[in-house]
Amino acid sequence: QVQLVESGGGLVQAGGSLRLSCAASRNTISILRMGWYRQAPGKQRELVATITNGGSTTYADSVKGRFTISRDKNTVYLQMDSLRPEDTCEYYCNAYAQQYTWSMPANYWGQGTQVTVSS
Repeated sequence: QVQLVESGGGLVQAGGSLRLSCAASRNTISILRMGWYRQAPGKQRELVATITNGGSTTYADSVKGRFTISRDKNTVYLQMDSLRPEDTCEYYCNAYAQQYTWSMPANYWGQGTQVTVSS
């Protein structure tokens, strides 16, 4: 199975920065897209940012200009600057990947890492 291990969450004051990282297991043959999603208690999970195999990125409007997604091989990063209290969420790493070149891609998820931004 594809396994995703996240790190970098924590508590930070408003205006501060955090850097999340997510490493996919080396047995993954092909990762088509990686990204970050977040979910607050009682709310729907939402896309934060994605990056394709070719390096194309997308961002939610709420984080545009403040967050930066990047990728190095099987590791994806999310640099979060100018954090706001409304960014407080559980952040989940996602990989849309193929175990084998002939197989259908599937979504894989990390266990989540908590980001808390205080006023």
